[in-house]
Amino acid sequence: MDLSYDPPPAFRHALDHVHAVVAAETGFDDFGPRDYVPGLMTLLQSMDYDPRFSDQGRRAAWGTVVGVLRGRAQAIAAMKANAGFDARPVLSPVVITGVPRTGTTALHRLLAVDPRFQGLQTWLLDSPMPRPPVRDWGDNPAYRRTMTALEAQYAALPGARAAHFRAAEEVHECCMVLRQSFVSNLWSCGWSAATYDAWWQCQDEGPAYAHFARCVQLIGMNEPDRRWLLKNPGHIEHLDLLLAVFPDARVIQTHRDPGKALPSLVSLLMNMNGLMEPDRTEQRAATLLRREVAKWARAADKAEAVKARHPGQVLDVVHADFHAAPMATVEAIYRFIGMEIPEDTRAALALRIAERPELSRGVHRYDIADYGMTVEEARAPFADYIDRYGLLEGRA
Repeated sequence: MDLSYDPPPAFRHALDHVHAVVAAETGFDDFGPRDYVPGLMTLLQSMDYDPRFSDQGRRAAWGTVVGVLRGRAQAIAAMKANAGFDARPVLSPVVITGVPRTGTTALHRLLAVDPRFQGLQTWLLDSPMPRPPVRDWGDNPAYRRTMTALEAQYAALPGARAAHFRAAEEVHECCMVLRQSFVSNLWSCGWSAATYDAWWQCQDEGPAYAHFARCVQLIGMNEPDRRWLLKNPGHIEHLDLLLAVFPDARVIQTHRDPGKALPSLVSLLMNMNGLMEPDRTEQRAATLLRREVAKWARAADKAEAVKARHPGQVLDVVHADFHAAPMATVEAIYRFIGMEIPEDTRAALALRIAERPELSRGVHRYDIADYGMTVEEARAPFADYIDRYGLLEGRA
């Protein structure tokens, strides 16, 4: 989110204005295929109707829209400037997914210790381009912009560090570039967006995945033979689209008791969007939890159907097993993806496991009772899923 942009009087009339702002800032007026426009129009209309923004929130929401459209313009410009960026296919990427708050981030950052992998660093998701050498990142204006934005966010929301820490140089989620097509679940999470959400649930995200795949090729064009390590919870709802753009992907799906995972997600989202909308907190939290329970139960069911059509391409990892025996889980993953673990990499993985850096920024605390639902109600739509993976059983 960027607080430096003055929002228009009415968002619904600002389609041309947001393009003009980005073009004036970047010098780029090509935004690629126009499939993103209906989503952007719907989002802008929703921003006038659904949320009750504070003044600061209004500026932050507008800054977010400008920033994402800027990222799209920069991606298209970089593609035009780098002919042949898509000449080489992305071979057998390793993709981590699962219902949010099931350990996807911890597993992703653990495996990213292996230098044989390449990933989507936060700053490159904001500004897609061929990945420069690491030694040059500090001098890159796009890198510095991401660092400044994250520092401002954590200054405004200190609790976000413990809930879901991000750093400009660390790997992050595919959804941050998928949202450049403005057909994304992410736009329903930052502030109240019921009208956008209703529209989004009827849309095809195929064009978003096509743009995402091209951005992956663009970012990795200088190292086309280096294996990709990607992560995004939302892929479980679109495994068919993911496997359409990356047919030989090796997918790792994490699993955890939804009665714990989804209240944790809502706590994270409420902490983030409290900056946007300071009132109606209890009402928004209860509505959001019911929405997230329904959405992710549907996504988990869709994932099972796709997995049945792609036997052997998805490895299931239960959160409790990963926490109880992380190295054993890592070894199972490396067997699944067909890679050995060199001794220096094994030592680096063991060090990361021992240090547990995710806990160094505080403990994320939440209580489902604050969101108007019981644990049993949150689990109910997941009954078959919970039984399939034994998520309520004691595990050795």
